[in-house]
Amino acid sequence: MEHKHKATLSAGRFAIVTVLNAVITLAEIIGGLLAGSLGLISDGFHNMEDTLSIIISFVAHLISKKESNERQTFGYQRAEILAAFVNAAILIAITLVLVIESIKRLGHPQHINGGLMLVVSIIGLLANLFSMLLMLQGSHESLNIKATFLHMASDTLSSVGVIIAALLVKYLHWTWADPVITVLTALWIMKESFGVVKQTVLILMEASPQLDLEAIKQTILQQFPEVVGLHHLHVWRIDEHLIAFDAHINVKATETIPQLEDLYQRITNLLTKQYGIEHVTLQAECQTGLDETLIHHQDTSH
Repeated sequence: MEHKHKATLSAGRFAIVTVLNAVITLAEIIGGLLAGSLGLISDGFHNMEDTLSIIISFVAHLISKKESNERQTFGYQRAEILAAFVNAAILIAITLVLVIESIKRLGHPQHINGGLMLVVSIIGLLANLFSMLLMLQGSHESLNIKATFLHMASDTLSSVGVIIAALLVKYLHWTWADPVITVLTALWIMKESFGVVKQTVLILMEASPQLDLEAIKQTILQQFPEVVGLHHLHVWRIDEHLIAFDAHINVKATETIPQLEDLYQRITNLLTKQYGIEHVTLQAECQTGLDETLIHHQDTSH
């Protein structure tokens, strides 16, 4: 059984982004230590975490393409969902640490080399912009790639913030600008990361997508007179694209198996076209409550 997987990224792109982030990490940490800039140091550690997250994302991306088997009957699509959750959660933890350290720095300002801070942060910005462009493909279709793209975006925003802080330190001697910019950047990163965490948790917990289940039930009952009842209805996401539907339908006792097959197909077509549900499993039961027919599974995601 194959399910569609829209987002694809080449190994070459992942490799380039990984190497770029590793180089930026070393440059910013060393530059931050020499310049005395918390913003630059924190940006460097942020990039180091991003390097690890890119590797995790790439491995998950490869795993998600593996075909389903007897052990993993739905395939490995959720490997990317899990990776997205881990990446976003780590990013939230890092930003919390940055906020705490920045607040401490506000109370104890230190000398900062604004010139060195400016040069290193500009180099970091250019590298981050290039990484973002490489990760843009697929960021709208995969939560995993989106999480990695958000890492790149947060790095870029952080670099812009560090550049602004460097200019203020160099020309106005406002050393407080370094921790303030760090806090503002961290708050934005947290906001975006919480969105990814929320989406991934809902999928991992098999929460129903934003569909009106009562409306679906009434639509089936109204459009298919053969169906006299509907119960044990379950709708959930297998990944961010594939929606699954499972239900027991009560049918008239006079329905034959060929008639049921036709009914199953018509219900599946309706669910797919009207609600975007592509993985449908129906179990027919006679009005008497006895399961005298068959269970039907239809997957339209090919």
